[in-house]
Amino acid sequence: MDEGRKPRIGLVLGSGGARGLAQIGVIEVLEERGLEIVAIAGTSIGALVGGLHAAGQLGAYRDWLLGMDRNAMLRLLDPGWGRASLFTGKRLVAALREVCGSPRIEELPIDFTAVAVDLEHHREMWLRQGDLWDALRASFAIPGVFTPHVVNGRALVDGGLLAPLPLTAMRMADADIVVAVDLNGPPREQDQQASTDTDASADTGSRWWPLRRARRDQDGGEGASGTRLGFIELMTASLDTMQARLARVQLALDPPGVEVRIPRDASQFYEFWRAAELIALGREEAARALDAAGY
Repeated sequence: MDEGRKPRIGLVLGSGGARGLAQIGVIEVLEERGLEIVAIAGTSIGALVGGLHAAGQLGAYRDWLLGMDRNAMLRLLDPGWGRASLFTGKRLVAALREVCGSPRIEELPIDFTAVAVDLEHHREMWLRQGDLWDALRASFAIPGVFTPHVVNGRALVDGGLLAPLPLTAMRMADADIVVAVDLNGPPREQDQQASTDTDASADTGSRWWPLRRARRDQDGGEGASGTRLGFIELMTASLDTMQARLARVQLALDPPGVEVRIPRDASQFYEFWRAAELIALGREEAARALDAAGY
């Protein structure tokens, strides 16, 4: 790297549901500091945020999110009656296409890789060409929540199953330094207001989130605090546990130049209506990590 030139950034964006909206704030801080993002690899929500930034549509997505309340967001979830998952994702993707267009990956101005998992062959798939929304829909197809998405004849699901932080996909990028955003960082102390907001979200969610509370008494599952766990709580806690462990292994094998850590208890995975708060958190954590690294 030439002396005096700011480093070119390879950005790795991880999986973690709504926590991933913090990655919008991370990108904002990188750009404000004059750090050019030349390559992005993303899994799940990281693929969505990264793909839209690569397409030049992250601002449109951000504005759309900030204009959505909880009920409007929930109306985008279409039940997957008779299917293996709760939702098909068709209504959500159609709404996002309308907001952000339908670019092709190979035509994006920033090198982009969306990571998904091929269920039949038990391996990562790096999606680097074709319709952007096919790649993003496959990458965020959380098993049990969204139905698998077929790309080139293969049924693909959420990349977080094998690569919650897809550092390997960044190895060949023409970047000076890798910045990775880990959505499974240490938990933070939450104030009473945050706790109240989460409880309110859970109560509202009971109307729309299938099986979320209805099975608490039937299943008998309990968390450490004695609170009964619903179907969704148990499934997402299990996925978070698995992905957090995998992310730690990936970070140890392929350490990035800068690691931005988002607390794993920043939000429930479905709380996308908390976008403003999560984006602000991403900005805060990005500034802290970049300051420490001298950028």
